[in-house]
Amino acid sequence: MLGNLLRPDIEKMIRDKDWKHLRQEFAQLDPSDLAEILEEFPLQDAALVFRILPRDAAAVIFEYLPLELQTKLVQSLADEQLVNVVNAMAPDDRTRLLEELPPEVTKRVLGSLTPSELKIARQLLGYPEDSAGRYMTPEYVAVRPDMTAAEALSYIRKHGKGAETLNVIYVTDEKGRLLSDLKLAALVMAQPTMKVEDLSDGQMFNIPATADREEFVAAFEKYDRVALPVTDSKGVMLGIITIDDVLDVAEAEATEDIQKLGGMQALEAPYMDSPFLDMIKKRAGWLLVLFFGEMFTATAMAFFEGEIKRAVVLALFIPLIISSGGNSGSQATSLIIRSLAVRELELSDWARVMRREILSGVVLGSILGLVGFLRIVLWPSRVAVYGPHFVQVAVVVSISLVGVVMFGTLVGSMLPFLLRRLGLDPAAASAPFVATLVDVSGLIIYFSAASIVLRGLL
Repeated sequence: MLGNLLRPDIEKMIRDKDWKHLRQEFAQLDPSDLAEILEEFPLQDAALVFRILPRDAAAVIFEYLPLELQTKLVQSLADEQLVNVVNAMAPDDRTRLLEELPPEVTKRVLGSLTPSELKIARQLLGYPEDSAGRYMTPEYVAVRPDMTAAEALSYIRKHGKGAETLNVIYVTDEKGRLLSDLKLAALVMAQPTMKVEDLSDGQMFNIPATADREEFVAAFEKYDRVALPVTDSKGVMLGIITIDDVLDVAEAEATEDIQKLGGMQALEAPYMDSPFLDMIKKRAGWLLVLFFGEMFTATAMAFFEGEIKRAVVLALFIPLIISSGGNSGSQATSLIIRSLAVRELELSDWARVMRREILSGVVLGSILGLVGFLRIVLWPSRVAVYGPHFVQVAVVVSISLVGVVMFGTLVGSMLPFLLRRLGLDPAAASAPFVATLVDVSGLIIYFSAASIVLRGLL
């Protein structure tokens, strides 16, 4: 909102090359607001703004920009501006930027880092992609357990300036092994002579450096912390992950899952920045799988060709039957995938879920079946449209809806459990498989019910 109000004034200053007033305008803005304005500017104007910004301000604003714009700016900045920006970035943010840059630009960025920052960058890049080690920052404050509260506060004042957060202070031994943590408020409120080890509550939550994104997001949800320490296999503290990084990861995970639920591979970049051919590749695979799966639908219809010829009216309800089953299956699979993702359900809960979804399917199918029955028998021109046996046709539709909806909810709820048990991502395949299975099974249930109810009548 603020960006829309200020953008015309800033654009005019850039056109007029009024650098003095432009700097004054920028000095009054919050870095996040200025970053929002720069997102809407052409790349050449955004790069120009970075050239006139003070060094510290440019580095702070750069961290608020989306990753794709950071990547473009890095490639357009002069060496001097590049040195200022990337050396002042938080190590975890810089690591994610380096992951996205082309190799030749990455080499240029690494060459612009100071020896100490280069060491940190190489260390973080050495961890597996999407692991906690890639998202952590080594900029934290740790104190010794034998320090007094006064000594610990003095140490924090001296060494805490560049720390990612001071809300939580970590307690480590002489070998760097994590012992506990405590809130800064506990130190401030404690008697100056009290020992740090006496202030800690003894609770310790940490994340292994090799934990993947889903694991450390779940840890933040479970422990409700603003930061969590990252340790190696020996318990030595390596860094911290803060809540702002977790929010970015959670958004990326949610986006990926939503795209997969749509029956495609997740995009690796925003929609407009994704190469056209890459997007086609990620969408074509599952479309082909669904296409071949739907061929079984045609096979099922060919098998019941005789019933269709004897009662053409049955063909009228095929879309209704299979869409109801697909919709109920999609509902069930979406509910179960999300519940598994947020740890509301475990694999051991499959039997309870199955019983619950069978009952839900019967109730939901009965509701739809009743509506379908009334729709047919109460239709004014029912005899002309559905024939003299319209009541029996209504019964067939009702029974089929109960069976198809129940089967859809059952398949939709059990398939995520099966895929998770096999070590696969439920979000990646559940929706396409459910659609295909329910389409084929819906036809079989429908025409089987018709063969039984309408036998000898048509």
